[in-house]
Amino acid sequence: MKAEIGSIEMIADASEALERVRRDKPLVHHLTNLVTIYDCANIVKAFGASPVMAHAIEEVADMARMASALVLNIGTLDTEFIEAMLLAGKSANEKGIPVVIDVCGAGATRYRDEKCLQILDELDVSIIKGNSSEVARIAGEDVKTRGVDAVDTGADLKEVAGSLARERDCTVVITGKDDIVADGNRAVWVHNGHPMMANVVGTGCMATSVIGTFAAVEPDYVAASVSGLVCFEVAAEFAALLAAGPGSFKEHLYDAVYNMDSRIVRSMQRIEG
Repeated sequence: MKAEIGSIEMIADASEALERVRRDKPLVHHLTNLVTIYDCANIVKAFGASPVMAHAIEEVADMARMASALVLNIGTLDTEFIEAMLLAGKSANEKGIPVVIDVCGAGATRYRDEKCLQILDELDVSIIKGNSSEVARIAGEDVKTRGVDAVDTGADLKEVAGSLARERDCTVVITGKDDIVADGNRAVWVHNGHPMMANVVGTGCMATSVIGTFAAVEPDYVAASVSGLVCFEVAAEFAALLAAGPGSFKEHLYDAVYNMDSRIVRSMQRIEG
């Protein structure tokens, strides 16, 4: 089923959200995965926003107060990094800006699970994002993640996302071949994207940064998440047409994001809800 975002109740138009990102150029503060930090900064910049990747405990609270959104990613966590995330998150909560967390690798180790839950318990998190097994684990399912790669959970992902969203009073995003975005009342499937994305380390982390970028300009976090995923994944479809493999795909992905316009987004978005 193909649908325009505007035809789904209370969901904003991705093309209009893209124009707001480019007009407002929001500052998006990251405490993110050190493996993919460069990619996350570049994708945010390609969309027209302003990334900052400040991790030091001494400045994270001040930086969060300057930002329009905060993105946390536990891909390369340690004790000091978690402390910095909590400081930044509390500062973001005081300012009232969205906090997005990528529960990268949840379900792989007990330490990682414990720290994810600590962040969710101590902060007001606006958007939880992960793959199917990561999110299922945070939702309390008995699943194991293979490193940071998803495994088949056998669960109803729409139900998992909706249940976790209601429990945590937030928006939940599960990415995969098809993505699902849910809050306590709504669920939307995003069917854009390309299989080549799974061959490049960092596309999941980049998606989280893009969601944070759109949440900085769109207060409806379901709409922000859907809009960000649509724009990012439409760009991936274009990049795949030109790519010879993962390396050139990544280069073309930045270019496709940079050159994207509203007409392309409106004509290619594929969502269901």
